[in-house]
Amino acid sequence: MPQGKEAKMIVRIGEFQAAEGKSEDLYDFLQSLSSYITQSKGCISYDVFRKYDSPESFAVIERWLSVEAHKASVDNFPKDQMKAAMPLFGRAPKGSYYQS
Repeated sequence: MPQGKEAKMIVRIGEFQAAEGKSEDLYDFLQSLSSYITQSKGCISYDVFRKYDSPESFAVIERWLSVEAHKASVDNFPKDQMKAAMPLFGRAPKGSYYQS
């Protein structure tokens, strides 16, 4: 980032692949996170997208005030709920941060 400029927001783009036969369940789970995430301190928005030509693939686009706010939201999410959702994933989720 150029010196003297501050990011206006952080965008987190997550990529998710459903386990065999679990695409609807994973979609429902990702959608169910909306209330928790959008109520987290520093969250601006949360959107779930299904890949147009691959319905078992999803992207989640989150806008945050900071990387730290996103990480705090993840750290505070109930571990038992995340553990229960793990069979829905066909592979480990991946994600990256972007600046505006």
